[in-house]
Amino acid sequence: MSAAAAQQNSDNILAINNIEVIYDHVILVLKGVSLNVPKKGIVAILGANGAGKTTTLKAISNLLHAERGEVSKGSIIFDGKEIHDQSPNELVRQGCIQVMEGRHCFAHLTIEENLLTGAFTRPDGRAAIKRDMERVYNYFPRLRERRNSLAGYTSGGEQQMCAVGRALMSRPKLILLDEPSMGLAPQIVEEIFDIVRDLNAKEGVTFLLAEQNTNMALKYAQYGYILENGRIVLDGDAASLRDNEDVKEFYLGVSGAGRKSFRDVKHYKRRKRWLA
Repeated sequence: MSAAAAQQNSDNILAINNIEVIYDHVILVLKGVSLNVPKKGIVAILGANGAGKTTTLKAISNLLHAERGEVSKGSIIFDGKEIHDQSPNELVRQGCIQVMEGRHCFAHLTIEENLLTGAFTRPDGRAAIKRDMERVYNYFPRLRERRNSLAGYTSGGEQQMCAVGRALMSRPKLILLDEPSMGLAPQIVEEIFDIVRDLNAKEGVTFLLAEQNTNMALKYAQYGYILENGRIVLDGDAASLRDNEDVKEFYLGVSGAGRKSFRDVKHYKRRKRWLA
């Protein structure tokens, strides 16, 4: 490994190198995907539904096998180590945890019991876990108010906060956050993203988030990758992506030429410059 490559690897907590993902041994879903996530950064994977965002996160967290999927090519390096053969619970112990799309709280447990499940891999005792519980409640005051409520009877926003808080209880280095805005009111989405930014700035937690809400993601992330049909078609820092005319038109819904009709937009694939 060259000195430059070693330095780049040390600057990144996650490096995905040219991976392919296949389902059922025949369906190719990801094709040559490569991306880097710097330590203490916020990186967004953007794209429409079905682009491959969730599959990318599951490839990292090794949750593909439950869906008859596998990484058939390439490498995934987390915190300096190849993790292809690690189990999901081993990855949690190493500091990589995924917050699934759709929140997936334990509906029959209280909010506080859900949070405690996030600490099941920790060996550092009750006092440390109690301190971290208070830390989660300080970031999510609403969870403190609902701590004794069954998670299944709380709102979607509260369940999303619970899912992120549960991930924090594992003391993660990297949180893979899948579609945090899905099904939530805009005010709640902004509140959750504000907390993500605070956790990144104050706690040093790195985030890789998959998000269809491109406008919101680029407001909070420092860098973004745009996926389409299992390939990365564009990447760059958040400011450059926000200013890119193609991104504005096809992902942010604005254009320098004014609002586009559906008849104009449906020629999208033919006109995209970055696939030319």
